[in-house]
Amino acid sequence: MPISFDKPVVILSAPRSGSTLLFETLARAPGLHTIGGESHRVIEGIPSLHPAGRGFASNRLEASDAPPEVAEALRQRFVASLRDRDGMPAPDGGSIRLLEKTPKNVLRIPFMRRVFPDARFVVLWRDPRAVLSSMIEAWRSGHFVTYPILPGWGPPPWSLLLVPGWQRVNGRPLEEIVAYQWGRAMHVMLEDLEVLPADAWRSVRYESLVASPRAVVDVLCAWLEIGWDAPLDRLPLSRYTISRPESGKWMRNRAAIERVMPLVAGVADRLERVLAARSAG
Repeated sequence: MPISFDKPVVILSAPRSGSTLLFETLARAPGLHTIGGESHRVIEGIPSLHPAGRGFASNRLEASDAPPEVAEALRQRFVASLRDRDGMPAPDGGSIRLLEKTPKNVLRIPFMRRVFPDARFVVLWRDPRAVLSSMIEAWRSGHFVTYPILPGWGPPPWSLLLVPGWQRVNGRPLEEIVAYQWGRAMHVMLEDLEVLPADAWRSVRYESLVASPRAVVDVLCAWLEIGWDAPLDRLPLSRYTISRPESGKWMRNRAAIERVMPLVAGVADRLERVLAARSAG
């Protein structure tokens, strides 16, 4: 009997917004299965889904990019790597609850809906000033390079998700690059969320998760219809932490952030308005 997917949980988040922290927390829930980390290789290992096979347009994937044979191939690639919270592989048959995350999925909502029609999306959002500052740190670190050879781009090598229209910021200051990345990704995500069924997604604010992890996780798990049996007094650092979290850390890049905030003010306001209305915590 083959494995089937029952209401997979897909985390949607801009890069450097805390999605790894949320993923690693929810992965402790009984009954959820993951592939152990982000799905870059699982998804982009299918040639038609890799940007190189698409003229390096972006990480955007539409429903039309998941014809039946591609959707089935992708599901089987997930099945091959599934494990539960104890590191045990998925059973040989039956249905499982998948927990999936990569920031690239903010550009893939229609695609993920075609592959997993009953997916539930959890949108994690964070103060954009903190996100932009952390994205700048990520680019500078050199540890988040996704496409080291991107035709027509350089330097520095491209880091984090590849958004539509990335060519527009070629040669621009780093803060403008990350502002465009964040703003464009959030615009695409919001457009796609608007056409999802009302019961298909909820939002979680990063600052609320950090301040009251148990309360937020309880509400989220109730909506997802999953149990929770682990202590949760505090959240650990995620595996991709660059520097320790602290209040107001974005101020290290204050001048750069304040210069580009007007460029993303419109989408930031819309994000706050839309996501606050659908909050699960």
